[in-house]
Amino acid sequence: MTTADPPRLGSAPADLYEAPAPSGPYPPTEEMLAEPVKPKLRGAQEDRLRKVWEGPKGWRILSDVNNQTVGVWYSATCFAFMLGAGVLALLMRVQLAVPDNDFLSAGTYNQFYTMHGSAMMFLFAVPMFEAVSILLLPAFLSARDLPFPRLSAFGYWSFLVGGVFVLGSILFGVGPQSGWFMYPPVSMQEEGMGPDIWLLGLSFIEVASIAAAVELIVGVLKCRPPGMRVNLMPLYAWYVLVVGGMILFAFPPLIAGDFLFELERALGWPFFNPEKGGDPLLWQHLFWIFGHPEVYIIFLPSIALTAMVVPTFARHPIVGYSWIVLSAVGTGFLSFGLWVHHMFATGLPTMSLGFFSAASEAVVIPTGIQLFAFVATLMVGRVKMGLPMLWIAGSLAIFTAGGLTGVMVAVAPFDWVVHDTYFVVAHLHYTLFGGFVFPVIAGVYYFAPVVTGKMLSERLGRWAFWLSFAGFNITFLPMHLTGLVGMPRRVFTYPGGLGWDWLNMLSTVGAFVIAAGFAVLAWDLIRPKSKEPKAPRNPWEAGTLEWSADPDESWGARSVPYVTSRYPLWDQDEFVERANAGQGYIPDAPEMRRETLITSVIDARPIQVLRVAEPTWITLVAAFFTAGAFILPVFHLYTLAGVSGALAIATVVVWLYRSARDHPEAETKDAGLGLRLPLYVSGPAAVGWWGMWITMLGDSTAFASLVFGVFFYWTARPDFPPEGAVHADLPLALASLALIAVAWALTLGARMLNTRGRPWLATLCHAIGPVLTLAGGAALVLAVRDLDPTTHVYPAIMWALVVWTTAHLGVGVLMQLFCLFGLLTADFGPRHDAPLWNVALFWHFLGLTALVTVACVALLPRLL
Repeated sequence: MTTADPPRLGSAPADLYEAPAPSGPYPPTEEMLAEPVKPKLRGAQEDRLRKVWEGPKGWRILSDVNNQTVGVWYSATCFAFMLGAGVLALLMRVQLAVPDNDFLSAGTYNQFYTMHGSAMMFLFAVPMFEAVSILLLPAFLSARDLPFPRLSAFGYWSFLVGGVFVLGSILFGVGPQSGWFMYPPVSMQEEGMGPDIWLLGLSFIEVASIAAAVELIVGVLKCRPPGMRVNLMPLYAWYVLVVGGMILFAFPPLIAGDFLFELERALGWPFFNPEKGGDPLLWQHLFWIFGHPEVYIIFLPSIALTAMVVPTFARHPIVGYSWIVLSAVGTGFLSFGLWVHHMFATGLPTMSLGFFSAASEAVVIPTGIQLFAFVATLMVGRVKMGLPMLWIAGSLAIFTAGGLTGVMVAVAPFDWVVHDTYFVVAHLHYTLFGGFVFPVIAGVYYFAPVVTGKMLSERLGRWAFWLSFAGFNITFLPMHLTGLVGMPRRVFTYPGGLGWDWLNMLSTVGAFVIAAGFAVLAWDLIRPKSKEPKAPRNPWEAGTLEWSADPDESWGARSVPYVTSRYPLWDQDEFVERANAGQGYIPDAPEMRRETLITSVIDARPIQVLRVAEPTWITLVAAFFTAGAFILPVFHLYTLAGVSGALAIATVVVWLYRSARDHPEAETKDAGLGLRLPLYVSGPAAVGWWGMWITMLGDSTAFASLVFGVFFYWTARPDFPPEGAVHADLPLALASLALIAVAWALTLGARMLNTRGRPWLATLCHAIGPVLTLAGGAALVLAVRDLDPTTHVYPAIMWALVVWTTAHLGVGVLMQLFCLFGLLTADFGPRHDAPLWNVALFWHFLGLTALVTVACVALLPRLL
């Protein structure tokens, strides 16, 4: 019985509608892996793969979604933004070179230091990790591509537009001036559009960062080659998983803070105004709940690159693999308990200071374990020094110094002395340069043959290293003393005779030496290389999967191998030759469609051949309209912003529906090595379900941050809620919850009824569900109609929860209508029901959000 000829409704058991199970031998035998492919067949397979994976030419290349193309764009854009932020740093150092300098005005200097920090953090450090991962992760996993190529492309275009908008604001003299942390009340008092550019532009970029994190996490979980159990994953994949999870839980609190911040600036809701019950410390809490984990979001990817480089040059497998994995996970967890490390000078209770000081010291333990594991690997191996190892050695020296000063500022009394001085500037840069910049450059030199097929210059690389290493220490080592003798951060000039003159001049000279080093690096990257010989396939003689791919081909892995080792190129006989001869999985593309292999989360058993997206313009269009929704409100063009937002939603709906209705022409296909795999799966086996789950974890974290705000005000303010305050209407709030609960039940019931072969009942559920959802949202808004959010923080935070929840209810309605249309057109039948699974999963989170909102808005205030 086929999907095209289903049984009559109600006449078949549910198991007839389940996805077909994989069939055939697994795991493959040695004889199967060694069976040669006939030369004529191999040539035909390669021709088909080459045609299918060929990228568009000319200006149509902008429609490409291949991870190799998008990853190169992403990395190059991050590097360009870093150079722009570096130019700002140079100009600031010129201003500070001598006392009483008037090279820059106070306003211009404030814009420069705000945008320098913002660009380095939001436009270089975190995006560069995601860019490199999008580029290299499929190669590490021998995957053809990541599961959501259009999402990667959408994230890149959003990042490019948002980054140009934010960084370009300084060219017009309208950039923000309140620092990359935007502390209120200073940022609230700043006139002009600068704060709005920062809030809305960077919120747009943060959404793109979360989208990339979802792509990478699902890629690690579901796109590993057969046999690569979780304990065989390359360490880079483990770090991607840890850092992606950290992004999911670190960025949403900042998004929640941005949401409250913009509501105060645009509508006058007093979240950070003490005169109306607000508290600017809430912003610091939300910002640093993001800000301190971000330090490790930046640091851990560099450790990941180091973990790939060190074993290669040590000629030995990494020592302490399991300890490194546990330490990376531990670092990720502990990093979320350190945020008050940045708030020691805000007057918090002594007990809080002691707890967070201890936590700040404790995070050194897992970090040290990872570094000692690398040192042990070098000690037991036969080290061959190369240019990438030179950069790694420099990073270890610099980062160790930064770690030592980090231990110092983790002690509250010492932090009180050096807080907001140049000592902290020195510590921050030692940590970030040593913990991120130098390892990334090591990765550039190490992985260049994988990406371009060419080696970078050994001579230029050494020049770049020594200029950068010497210039860095000349610049930032004196800043420790500058801070200890009292120079505060973020001053645009200073009087002479305070002992700061020669220290600042020395730092300025060092900054230009760093610039010379990066100029050499930039020239090495962009110089013409067409006449240089092609690099050997594996010039460093590494043992991991990325070196088995041909950089001249855009198909990624020629065939997906069966993996039994952490270093298959070292441990598995004729591994590269077999993979490139097509003696693996999905070696062909007979249907002329782009495909990648999907495996189970724990043991990497093959479960599906996934059809992935081909070049399309819809991602660029969606990013353009989404940018309008975020950027146009800066200029108070609210109507145009609303239209742009509506067009963005419509574009995404078309994008998703076209994908959802693209059903495969057969149930299964020959995946190679005698194995037949389904072409369509739904539910927890599908990558879309995992994408929804992970996205909603991030979304729920942002909502939890708003709920945190309620309890923060309750504990920090004696007038929350103020005496005699009007509370939300309890009957209406409970009615709202009841309506939403029924809508949730109908959404879940529709998925179950459709699976059981009753699509018309499912259609009826999705016809009624949107009506109840809208009614529930209206009742929730009416429940708080008597609360004036401009008078006090209590009604303001209640309204913020309602606005957040009703916006999500609107998304829930769109999803219900999406499923309704698919059921009416028979595109979402019992066999092809992945959208119904994903929407039901979204509604589980939405139902919980509505429950917590009603509890906080209508029940909690009556108990306080």
